Amino acid sequence: MPTLIRLQGGVYSPAEDVFTDVADEDAIPAAGPVILSMTRFQAEGDALIGAGRQVGVRVQADEAVEDLAYDLPRLAVVAVVFPKYRDGRGYTSATLLRQRLGYAGEVRAVGDVLREQAGFMVRCGIDAFAAADGSTAEDWAAAAGRFRHVYQRAADARAPVFEARG
Repeated sequence: MPTLIRLQGGVYSPAEDVFTDVADEDAIPAAGPVILSMTRFQAEGDALIGAGRQVGVRVQADEAVEDLAYDLPRLAVVAVVFPKYRDGRGYTSATLLRQRLGYAGEVRAVGDVLREQAGFMVRCGIDAFAAADGSTAEDWAAAAGRFRHVYQRAADARAPVFEARG
C-alpha cells in the first residue's frame, strides 16, 4: 500500500488516508469518506454528498477535469492518476484544477508516483502524494526542494529567477 504524504504549510509529513478508494465494481462502504471514479461519481455522487459523506473523485489521465467544474466546491479530494512515470497528463489536470478552476481542496497524485516527480507535482498544485516507490516525507521534501530557481510561474506561486535578477 502506498504511503500518503501530505504537504501543508510547506511541511511534508506522513498522513493517514481516511478515504476508501472504491473500484467501479465494488460496493460503496456504508460509512466513511470514499474516492470514486468520475463515471461513478456522476451516477452516485449527489446521493453520497447529500447523505453527508466526504467524497473524492479519481480522474484518469484521459478524462477532462473540466467535467467536474460544477461539483468541485463539494469535493473533499481530487485524486489525479499518473498511469506511468512518463505520462504527464496528470500535471495538466492538476494545473487546470488549481489555476483555471480555482479548486482549493486536496489534489492527490496516485498511480505511478515517484519522488523524482515531486518538484514538478508541487509546482502544479498537488499537495498529497501516494508514493509508489516507498519514499518517505523527508525524501519528498528533499526532492521537491532540489532546484533553487524556477524559470516560469506555476500554481506554487514561486517567483521566477528573472524577477530575482531585477
